[in-house]
Amino acid sequence: MQDLKGKVIAVTGASEGIGKAIALKLAQNGVKVVLGARNAEQLEKVVEEIKDSGGEAVYVKIDVSKKADLVKFVNVAVEQYGKLDVIVSNAGVARISQIDELDTDGWDEMIDINIKGVLYGMAAAIPVFKQQQSGHIVNIISTSGLKIVPTQAVYAGTKNAVRTIAEAFRQESDGTIRITGISPGYVKTDFATKSVTTETHKAAAHKAVEELGISPGAIADAVIYAISQPKDVEIGDIVIRPAKQN
Repeated sequence: MQDLKGKVIAVTGASEGIGKAIALKLAQNGVKVVLGARNAEQLEKVVEEIKDSGGEAVYVKIDVSKKADLVKFVNVAVEQYGKLDVIVSNAGVARISQIDELDTDGWDEMIDINIKGVLYGMAAAIPVFKQQQSGHIVNIISTSGLKIVPTQAVYAGTKNAVRTIAEAFRQESDGTIRITGISPGYVKTDFATKSVTTETHKAAAHKAVEELGISPGAIADAVIYAISQPKDVEIGDIVIRPAKQN
């Protein structure tokens, strides 16, 4: 296991939930963290929390559906700290509904953030990684897609698209750039309840998270495990979910 101290890691969707937990735990391990999300106020609070604990962090307000924002995000990391070792693509949205409800706006949002957002992050980071002759892409995916269920068709489709893209990139890479997918199940955040519009679905999501959800810190631990391996070791996919989750 490699010491993470001094590494520079950029995390999208870092203002709350899993992304925040990843940023905090990385900082505790001596990582210089660059945080990105749409909510600048929340990002600032996370950065303050990191600095109050003796860590190093900066934040950039970004929308991952905008290509230029990801370029700016990566550039800030390089300008501030001189390099970028890892990009963690954590930003994501879920719009839960049946297909025949025809929530085309929700479909577009998931495609723009969950698929394009990951691709734009890769497009911004890969040139830096090539120049450095090292780098690591970590995609936070989901157990959705591993198990297909009603109301999650398009969401699961976006997550499976990321799996496919990542596997193709892995095969194309010469090993200097590693790629890892981490698929969480139910996690104790408000992500699931934010994802639904009907009260029935919202209540069901809230119940599942309360009864089954694991700590977001568990996902952060999985990220640390993957990125702290020796350079010749690539952790491809990690599925991490509650032991009781079906």
